[in-house]
Amino acid sequence: MNGANGGGGNKACLRGVRLVMDRNKTAASSPVTMLSLATALPPHVLEQSAVADIARRVYAKPFARYPKLADVFINAGIERRYSVRPIEWFDTPHDWPERTKAYLHGAEALFIAAAQAALTRAGLTARDVDVIVTVSSTGIATPSLEARVGTQLGFRPSATRVPVFGLGCAGGVSGLSIGARLARAAPGENVLVVVVELCTLAFRSDRGVKADVISTALFGDGAAAAVLRAEQGETGVRLGAGAEHTWPNTLDVMGWTVDPAGFGVVLSRSLPRFIEQRLAAPARRFVNAAKLMTPQFICHPGGAKVLDAIESALELQKGTLRDEREVLRGHGNMSAPSVLFVLERALKRGLRGSAVLAALGPGFTASFLALEAGNG
Repeated sequence: MNGANGGGGNKACLRGVRLVMDRNKTAASSPVTMLSLATALPPHVLEQSAVADIARRVYAKPFARYPKLADVFINAGIERRYSVRPIEWFDTPHDWPERTKAYLHGAEALFIAAAQAALTRAGLTARDVDVIVTVSSTGIATPSLEARVGTQLGFRPSATRVPVFGLGCAGGVSGLSIGARLARAAPGENVLVVVVELCTLAFRSDRGVKADVISTALFGDGAAAAVLRAEQGETGVRLGAGAEHTWPNTLDVMGWTVDPAGFGVVLSRSLPRFIEQRLAAPARRFVNAAKLMTPQFICHPGGAKVLDAIESALELQKGTLRDEREVLRGHGNMSAPSVLFVLERALKRGLRGSAVLAALGPGFTASFLALEAGNG
């Protein structure tokens, strides 16, 4: 009897192994396709000239000490940005509860707008979604955003939720890469990736440090969403390998501090130089490992100086990153969603062939994702 049971157990075990192997084969043979991509913006427009006027008033003391700070609003390469709050909101101080309330209200609305647009373009409804990846680092929500809007959108109670926090500007690329891995692991399932950042809510009038002034000149709000599926015969953008590289001892390059008033931006002035000197090596390793032949680079537009540094590091002709500069000009740095705005623009312009989606974020980390456009 023991032998018979053992034999039955071994057969069941072998069937389980074969099942896992079959699934792995299916996953390996089913490319991950981005069925759709959509972006969304909040309702309030912040013209750069108007923001500069507020900054001169709010940051009068830092401007008096560092007169050249005023130049950042002119040299940022930004004409306007969008915000979940009107420009008048920034005239008065706000504490953590007020900022959190604004974050929840604005992020939920943008989540719904971006997700619904992406699902409609993919020919799906929220009930078709099996996995939801939510990326956001500019506010804290527990329950997380996808749970808060789930009933309104119509997600199934059985949908898997994957909230991701702390990736900052790298979150768009890393979030899409996480979504692609989850899709690859479960062929046929629909994975919805939603990236929402409300950077303007981190505006701080109480500290008056250089990083606050610079962030006031750079950051805006926005969201993007994509639907992914691993299945044979799908047409669209194919997502390939993803990778990250984190440089040791660089926690002070970018991130947040937290105090009773809210988040405080950490942004090193050495960032462009760091990129120029150290981005090339991990980018080259990724291109070689992914076996890409002269791919195009689609990058997060962190700022005008950052884009210059990326072009220098990657030995691109100056001005190559034109889509990035256009997104920066019209939307500012929206953190994680920005690179997906750039990708959307590149696709509308007729992107074809191999490309690398790239972004840099807290850690300090470079995130890469290979893609192939124009396969149908």
